[in-house]
Amino acid sequence: MHVNKVSLSEKFSRITEYWKPYIAGELNGQMVKLDKLKGEFVWHQHEDEDELFLVFKGRFCIEFRDKTVWLEEGEFIVVPRGVEHKPVAKEECWIVLFEPASTRNTGNVDNQMTLHHLERI
Repeated sequence: MHVNKVSLSEKFSRITEYWKPYIAGELNGQMVKLDKLKGEFVWHQHEDEDELFLVFKGRFCIEFRDKTVWLEEGEFIVVPRGVEHKPVAKEECWIVLFEPASTRNTGNVDNQMTLHHLERI
């Protein structure tokens, strides 16, 4: 068994595209994903999965139908399954996502931003 530490800064330095999450690790059926955000994502929801968004660098907001929540470096939010949301980053933001392996990036929406296979970083 190999047990290795992960440098988030090193991994993020290899990400060059926005809204394209990479798998950085796995545990108990959950994926640890890294993503860089800039601009607006799509309105979507995940019927069967909760999502945890943790800000590593920068800031962004998650729009909900009834409010907007801003997240700063070192803060996180859990979006419960079934809750419609849209992430928005005015400037580049680096996030860590914790979610089940089955979670599709665009949830119940299928469009040009939908990823069917995630790469490992």
